[in-house]
Amino acid sequence: MSQLRTAYSNIPDGNGQVGNDMNYCSACGAPLVMKIPEGDTLLRFVCERCETVHYENPKIVVGCLPEWEDRILLCKRAIEPRYGLWTFPAGFMEKDETLEEAAARETLEEAEAEVEISQLYAVFSIPHVSQVYVVFRGTMKRAAFGAGTESLEVDLFKREDIPWSKLAFRVIYEILERYCKDGTHAPVHVGTIPGPPRP
Repeated sequence: MSQLRTAYSNIPDGNGQVGNDMNYCSACGAPLVMKIPEGDTLLRFVCERCETVHYENPKIVVGCLPEWEDRILLCKRAIEPRYGLWTFPAGFMEKDETLEEAAARETLEEAEAEVEISQLYAVFSIPHVSQVYVVFRGTMKRAAFGAGTESLEVDLFKREDIPWSKLAFRVIYEILERYCKDGTHAPVHVGTIPGPPRP
């Protein structure tokens, strides 16, 4: 896998969505400025009319490794970025749901599969795109699945058949690589996907 690892240093690290610059205050509509608010240490978007500070925080991406016997369920993406490449079910956490609920929901939406969440498996930080991946293992309730609206194709793979050269994101590769090395009782993996070298 070393050659693949080298190749994966050149692909996107997360889902490619990074927060856009804000222009106007969502509270009063006035233009925003970038400055360090009183009592803070970082630059923030601040409204000088109503003094609202607009914080930009990392996005939580929640995923699931759906398991059926000795195989894992993967999805071929039907959306950009990385259209047509493989991933496990994952997406942004919604308001008013738990991490486990988000993992099960994404699996149902993307792979039309119902899972019983069994174990927290990995937590990966991707600082340069402001994302945190939280990934669970989940046992499929039945061998029933299909392509959701964000998937072109969904299939079960044995560990040796995972399409390594066609995975969508580096974080997917890193987590699946650890998954393939682990046994039944695996530790929680914590890691960081480093950003590209600065010029």
